Amino acid sequence: MDLGQLLVSGFSIVCTPKMLVMMLAAIILGVIFGALPGVSATMAVALGVPFTYSMPAVEGIAFLVAIYCASITGGGITAILFKIPGVPSSAPTTFDGYPMAQQGQAGKALGVSLVCSAIGGMFAALCMFLLSPQLTQAALSFGPSELFAITFMGLSILTCLDADNICRTIISGLLGIFLACFGIDPLLGVPRLTFGSSLLTSGIEMIPVMIGIFAVTEVLKQTQKPKTLKATDGAGNGSVNTSLPTFKEWWEIKWIIVRCAIVGTIVGILPGAGATIASFLCYSMEVKMAKHPERFGTGYIGGIAASETANNAATGGAMVPLLSLGIPGGNAAAIMMSALTLKGVQMGPLLLINQPDYLAATFASMAIANILMVFVSIAVAKVFAKILSIPYSILGPTIIMLATIGSYATKSAIVDVQLMAIAGIIGFVFAICKFNSAALILGLVLGTLCESNLRRAVTIANGDTLMAEFIYLLKRPITGIIMLVCVIMLLLPVIKPLFSKKKNKTAA
Repeated sequence: MDLGQLLVSGFSIVCTPKMLVMMLAAIILGVIFGALPGVSATMAVALGVPFTYSMPAVEGIAFLVAIYCASITGGGITAILFKIPGVPSSAPTTFDGYPMAQQGQAGKALGVSLVCSAIGGMFAALCMFLLSPQLTQAALSFGPSELFAITFMGLSILTCLDADNICRTIISGLLGIFLACFGIDPLLGVPRLTFGSSLLTSGIEMIPVMIGIFAVTEVLKQTQKPKTLKATDGAGNGSVNTSLPTFKEWWEIKWIIVRCAIVGTIVGILPGAGATIASFLCYSMEVKMAKHPERFGTGYIGGIAASETANNAATGGAMVPLLSLGIPGGNAAAIMMSALTLKGVQMGPLLLINQPDYLAATFASMAIANILMVFVSIAVAKVFAKILSIPYSILGPTIIMLATIGSYATKSAIVDVQLMAIAGIIGFVFAICKFNSAALILGLVLGTLCESNLRRAVTIANGDTLMAEFIYLLKRPITGIIMLVCVIMLLLPVIKPLFSKKKNKTAA
């Protein structure tokens, strides 16, 4: 079956009245689930699985893909309006989205977020459709050492999250990496740093900490000056008129969108990487490459474009190994695989040969979902923005209540609520002491992946000494190149001011 026939087949499956209605419902559910704190994209897909029980398998995957794409986009709404990332991959969106909302430009921030989400998702869907087998083979060449190098590159953002306070930022990041070490050892399977408590054996959950750091901390900061949010303080008197940047502003960030769409798709293809690493990595990459990196974190549309383009591009990338090899590219893809397996579908290389309709339906559903979710997200954003007209004496406790529900829903454990409260207090102390909460979250998110991949790579190297094993890893071409880039990215913000001082002295 050629590409033209595949396209016709895919859209004929999706563009039936019944399926369009189901997809619209999936997009609405996905955007709402994504915008709610504590409901990750994985949980959104899991909640959507029961709706597919009565559907044929091909329609079922189209439905779940629509929820997946929409939930990633929905996470950016609360990240911009309330500084609460609805999904972990929207955390970098808060760096520039929330400052724009505080400046009364929430509508423009949402416009950038939604358009870039659609562009990233459409680009990844097209890559998935055209290059699925080839991209999968490229991903399989990445072993633990290459995955460690890519994850470590994501950590290199630490030196540019706060250029004026590098030391405290690095300490914050290291603290996050330390917290990622709590729980069961990923290789040996023995408890560590649990201090004899069974509650810590599962480790430090990322979602409750993220909710505490962003939501609870923000409420504590706002309660220092109780008020009703106004246009200059938030989304704008309880209403948001989503607008788009000017052509000049779009032209300025065009290469950011292109680069992040490509990198996000590639990262999404790597098994276990996912949208969170893609968004952090691309945000870090753009800060490092920018002529004026000081603009990031102050309300720059390029920061929103980098994060939202990358995390939505990763959704299409995650479907490549799932459809081509039967290897899920992330947790959400794993749930889709489980749902299809229940229907008797055998995932793997023969799927695209014997039943190409699955690839066609997935592409068609992603294409339609990425267009419809822009309009659905605008409507949902208006509803969420109404909350901002509520006096903060009511809004603050409401946010805390939603944050508590979101934390508890992670695994129905009261310890996650306690963890959220502790994280909120720590975040408040961090803000007072000028430490960096975003760096702590970054370390927590990437720490586990970084450690597990490094240790697997070292085990595979099997050298006489640890140093010999590490040198062996660096000799692998891809790993060595990426690690060299990481070192340069880490040291550049430290070395650059020294050269500037020398030039100034010479000029004087």
